[in-house]
Amino acid sequence: MNAGQTVFAQLVEHLPSYEFQKCVARYRGDSHERGFSCRDQYLAMAFAQLTYRESLRDIEACLRSMSGKLYHMGFRGRVTRSTLADANESHDWRIYADFAQVLIGIARSLYAHDPIGVDLDQSLYALDSTTIDLCLSLFPWARFRKHKAAVKMHTLLDLHGNIPTFIRITDGTVHDVNILDDILPEAGSFYVMDRGYIDFERLYLFTLCSAFFVVRTKQNVLLQRRYSRPVDKTTGVRSDHTVILTAIESAKVYPDSLRRVSYYDAETDKRLKFLTNNFVLPALTITKIYRSRWQVELFFKWIKQHLRIKAFYGTSENAVKTQIWIAVSVYVLVAILRKRLGLEASLYQILQILSLTLFEKVPILQAFQASDSQSDLPASDNQLILFDF
Repeated sequence: MNAGQTVFAQLVEHLPSYEFQKCVARYRGDSHERGFSCRDQYLAMAFAQLTYRESLRDIEACLRSMSGKLYHMGFRGRVTRSTLADANESHDWRIYADFAQVLIGIARSLYAHDPIGVDLDQSLYALDSTTIDLCLSLFPWARFRKHKAAVKMHTLLDLHGNIPTFIRITDGTVHDVNILDDILPEAGSFYVMDRGYIDFERLYLFTLCSAFFVVRTKQNVLLQRRYSRPVDKTTGVRSDHTVILTAIESAKVYPDSLRRVSYYDAETDKRLKFLTNNFVLPALTITKIYRSRWQVELFFKWIKQHLRIKAFYGTSENAVKTQIWIAVSVYVLVAILRKRLGLEASLYQILQILSLTLFEKVPILQAFQASDSQSDLPASDNQLILFDF
């Protein structure tokens, strides 16, 4: 029998405990803990994410069945349905939001040199949002439509490793373009967005900050061509123009020139037009930058499929935001584990293995050896690989 730590305890060791306690102290999270601390809450909710628990009663039953191992897994309080429900209602969600940002900082440094699929030396970010539907009778604070409730998860994704660097959780009525007010552009970086983010006053801030954007234009944007550049139409690029805005209000808030690139996508039989404030990169690279925006869509699809952010353990705004932020931190923690252990398995495969081995007392790297032995198989996010542990 292996007398070492459980896989869950080894996973928790990758969490910076000192930084977590700083986040707790910042919002006085344990001032009224009543025997169940923020750390206990975080571990219980992380366990629920990793093992796909359906409810608070489910979490309680599973952890009680392993009561002899809980102390060595880091738990100090007694996990019950009522104490966990109270913690989700009372412990400030900002504790877990701040801690997720700490983990994001660690992950970004680990993935800083990963390829992004575009010949680009600068950082590349994709901005988008996803709507999480809720039941209006249970979540009246999140009213979205007359008979519908929802929250939006606005995300800025660093395409080096697909790490979310900025997240805002708002009610469903907040328009995507308003999130640009909360983003401070990094000089020299590229930001790729869909046409829902076209607001020339806000986009001009990127130019003033020496940052670049690539956005799909709308049909009603009035432009006047000033210069044309030669293009190779065999690549799909149809035109490359320097343009200015002609609508009075738009030209007033964005007085500089823009670059419009037109591209024909043979796969979808669509002609796409992009606006950017970068005049140096080849036109084809601009189209590839926009194509990489799809990574943020895949990120949303992935976390909705493999983490618990569509069904919630509490109905208050604090409980919902707490669960989403802990889910994000678990995603980032798995990404950190993957890089630190040098694993070839996909994040999906790692989650599947962890869900089966959390209570096993084996070295955590050994739990993934079967995955490495099958690394010649395609690592698809929709692929389930069975292992003999």
